[in-house]
Amino acid sequence: MVINFSDKGNFKSFKKHLKKILHTFKSAPKIILVLDNVRYHHAKLLKNFLEENQRLEILYLPPYSPDLNPIERAWWFMRKSITHNRFMESLKLRKAKFWQMFSHFQVPNEKILTICAINY
Repeated sequence: MVINFSDKGNFKSFKKHLKKILHTFKSAPKIILVLDNVRYHHAKLLKNFLEENQRLEILYLPPYSPDLNPIERAWWFMRKSITHNRFMESLKLRKAKFWQMFSHFQVPNEKILTICAINY
């Protein structure tokens, strides 16, 4: 799991995240990303970057399919565990709590696999 913090989700923050993924998995011959259809994932400004970094292969989920997106379940777990019915004094505190929880998931383990599993 590669995590980046940004105040906004946009083309610049997404490109920064892609660069971090490329660096983290620098020895991988191919990196396949399965993404939702948030607008900045399709930014025209990414075209040149993706052409220059062909190790990145991007596959898009069908529109309006959060049930197929494992990260949606991770966000649900985060909100339930960190922010649900709890007052957070600042975004900084929320980020610290998030990092504290998700740092345990940097290496795949049963908890994150269970959270992200699709059980139909």
